[in-house]
Amino acid sequence: MRHRTLGDIRVSAIGLGAMPLSIEGRPDRARALATVHAALDAGVTLLDTADSYHLPGAEPGHNELLVARALATYGGDTSRVLVATKGGRGRPGGGAADWTVNGDPRHLKRAAEASLRRLGVEAIGLYQLHKPDPAIPFEESVGALRDLLDEGKIRLAGLSNTDTDQIRRAHAILGDRLVSVQNRYSPAVRDSEPELRLAAELGLAFLPWSPLGGISRSSLDGPAERSSDTLGTFHQLALERGVSPQQLCLAWLLTRSPTVIPIPGASRPQSIRDSAAAADLSLTEKELSHLDEAVQRPR
Repeated sequence: MRHRTLGDIRVSAIGLGAMPLSIEGRPDRARALATVHAALDAGVTLLDTADSYHLPGAEPGHNELLVARALATYGGDTSRVLVATKGGRGRPGGGAADWTVNGDPRHLKRAAEASLRRLGVEAIGLYQLHKPDPAIPFEESVGALRDLLDEGKIRLAGLSNTDTDQIRRAHAILGDRLVSVQNRYSPAVRDSEPELRLAAELGLAFLPWSPLGGISRSSLDGPAERSSDTLGTFHQLALERGVSPQQLCLAWLLTRSPTVIPIPGASRPQSIRDSAAAADLSLTEKELSHLDEAVQRPR
């Protein structure tokens, strides 16, 4: 497994997004734990969770408790595993799309302390503002991260779902204690190109969430098939290389910037094993050129 840096910490070039283990369609507990263990076996040392990763209306923290349990029951060394969690969103009930935002500093501090207890650690490795709250001045939400850092309750701070202006404003407040930006980014969704470039400029890790957008699920259950959409190049090249389109997609993402650390979700051990292998998949200049052309075609 190749590695990249997140702040002053060396982590695996591919992380695990643990969200699918706790929301709708989640696997049973045994398979969920086995999925995290498979990630660790594959050399993954970055686990991404959040207090809001649970079923609608359920008690917050299901995913954090699951990650903590997986680490506690793992048979190997977990001393170098970085757990990244987030606060500032909720799922109080209703439907699958019923997500709320709360960037009140008092709420963020309470949420971080609750996450701290669920994870069972002295300090959270990386704590990220899950989403800016339009009802709260952004500097006040970031100020809560600064206070948590000063109090030693979190070691590093990050942002999620933010734009370039917000990243710069947060960086002015937190300095080099701001280490990451976690935005949606994939072959199909590249709205965060400016944020990716700024992250590289500032030396921040860029953690794409939903990194496999536009790549259909196919290869793990059978041979990859050619796609009729503009991303068919990924499927065709995957066939030629004898790998899954998902693995090829992650390898492509790693070439976008030295600061990119994709965090693909998984709900099966074989899925994260396949994703982790992308860290060691090298693409030629010709292959990269074809893939870059494919993602820029009008959809």
